[in-house]
Amino acid sequence: MHSFSDRQKDLVEMFLYILALVVLFYVYRWFRELKRVPDKSEKYVYVTGCDSGFGNLLARHLDKLGFCVIAGCYTEKGEDELKKACSTRLCTVQLDVTNNDSIKKATDIIKTLVGERGLWAVVNNAGVSVPSAPNDWLVIDDFTHMINVNLHGVIAVTLSVLPLIKKAKGRVVNVASVFGRVSPFGGPYCISKYGVEAFNDSLRMNMAHFGVKVLCIEPGFFKTSVTDINVIQNNIQKLWDRLPQDIKDDYGSDYMDKVKVMMKEKFVKMLDGDLMKVVNCMEHAVSAVHPRTRYSPGWDAKFFWLPVSYMPTCIADALLSKNVVKPKVSVL
Repeated sequence: MHSFSDRQKDLVEMFLYILALVVLFYVYRWFRELKRVPDKSEKYVYVTGCDSGFGNLLARHLDKLGFCVIAGCYTEKGEDELKKACSTRLCTVQLDVTNNDSIKKATDIIKTLVGERGLWAVVNNAGVSVPSAPNDWLVIDDFTHMINVNLHGVIAVTLSVLPLIKKAKGRVVNVASVFGRVSPFGGPYCISKYGVEAFNDSLRMNMAHFGVKVLCIEPGFFKTSVTDINVIQNNIQKLWDRLPQDIKDDYGSDYMDKVKVMMKEKFVKMLDGDLMKVVNCMEHAVSAVHPRTRYSPGWDAKFFWLPVSYMPTCIADALLSKNVVKPKVSVL
């Protein structure tokens, strides 16, 4: 029989063996992911939501790398500013992802631009984040617009250019969120992102037969217009002001004051200002010969949100509710 010290030695050896395998795997993956696709100047990439934030930065970044960028902008101002900042390779299209006519017009332009070579990639980045509030504050119409932008828009834009992507054996890059894995707050945002995850997974399985790669970006908290504290607070205040008195009583007269304090003291500190962490993942999904199926930019995504998504529900719920502002009538 092995002595206690022998068993300890065996365990240490096993641990070191597993550690070596893990290190080798990550080194191999790192080298494998370095290789980029050739002929960037002949590859067209369609990016939605380019007026600001991730989409705007990605359009500029891909343009500098030599790709032919087609930037979908919601406003003429967004188009003009992007054109001034980029090379003549970049072109813009006015795009409202909730409007089928707008999507079709953009697609017709893209067909003319790409010709027989097809479309190398579409990056579904356009999205909104309000209204977000406890579900019992909302009515069904509050869910409609965000789901139309964040989910229906992703599906509609993708389907509109999918034949062109199949022709190029290219990529579909969908921007979901860590909140497509966990739902720590109410409203349509998490619902829409869960839907993007489901569409992404089913499309990935479907398109693999045609040589098309479907990739998902799941960012954590980053400082963009989507997480603008003033926009979020103003929206929550409007939702509070329209509530019937009985629901306000359930939450307590000081509930909104507590929410504002929490937003300023905790939410703002969670925001990562380095947007290139997300943009670099998007660029890798577009340009790497061997892209990852999923990307999780942000330390909070890697070390909190994703681990929480795999935990037993009772533990995840306890962690997620720890810093939540509780209603007056809370039994927890």
